[in-house]
Amino acid sequence: MTPGSPGTWLLAIRPKTLPAAASGVIVGTVLAWREGGFAAGPALAALVIALLLQIGSNLANDVYDDERGTDTADRLGPLRVTNAGLLSRVQVKRGMAAVFAIAFALGCYLTVVRGPMVLAIGVAAIVSAIAYTGGPYPLGYHGLGEVFVFIFFGLTAVVGTYWVQTGTTSPAAWLMAVPVGLLITAIIVVNNLRDIEQDRAGGKRTLAVRLGVRATKTEFALCVGGAYAVVTAAAVTGLLPPAALAVWLSLPLAALTTRMVYTQTGTALNVALARTGQTTLAFSVFFALGILLAG
Repeated sequence: MTPGSPGTWLLAIRPKTLPAAASGVIVGTVLAWREGGFAAGPALAALVIALLLQIGSNLANDVYDDERGTDTADRLGPLRVTNAGLLSRVQVKRGMAAVFAIAFALGCYLTVVRGPMVLAIGVAAIVSAIAYTGGPYPLGYHGLGEVFVFIFFGLTAVVGTYWVQTGTTSPAAWLMAVPVGLLITAIIVVNNLRDIEQDRAGGKRTLAVRLGVRATKTEFALCVGGAYAVVTAAAVTGLLPPAALAVWLSLPLAALTTRMVYTQTGTALNVALARTGQTTLAFSVFFALGILLAG
């Protein structure tokens, strides 16, 4: 691949991670529609912002892990463009800044629609995305990566998307933010499980490094199983309509992915990583379809 080419940038933004980033927006939007509050402009802006935050986070991880020396020739995950010399650190940082600038601009639009709290949340999300691997106290290096992902790609994505369209929040939005957050967190769990030995050697104290292999696999199972349990309990108790149980149509994929996490190691977990993202998207899409078809 030619250094600096469009294909290199496509590799850097890691498009396979983007569908999962859209999951929270899908769920928040369908809940807004159910309450008669769907607004196309804010919904589209929320979707693009979610994708840009994921892209910006990917670029930040690429360059800051390289700066800290975490990425080595023994890396098991997808190719990192900075470490591979396909893009310079300056180029990646400029790309990251441009992505976050566009996200900020869209956040300004949502601020006009919904008020200054949107801007505050957006700035916090951008700072946290950079601080995941950058800054004086990188979250991912201190076992806080899962917390960041759950808050911003789970709670904030679902509830925030609902709020910018309806002007309020609801128990259903907060409730559905939990399973989405759990499934997206499971993606980070697989990533850290795959890299556990390399991270330990590099001084990266992820939660997986702290817990060990067996407990990390249990963490993954709890995240995935918890997502389905939350929706099921909510449907049974009437907090969500029975149509929400359509998420169970994604269970075969979730079960297959969980089996892979428990039986595979090393680079084989890259497939499990991708399928965890697919599970998250399928879960959200089936939830949306169930709600839409139920009217």
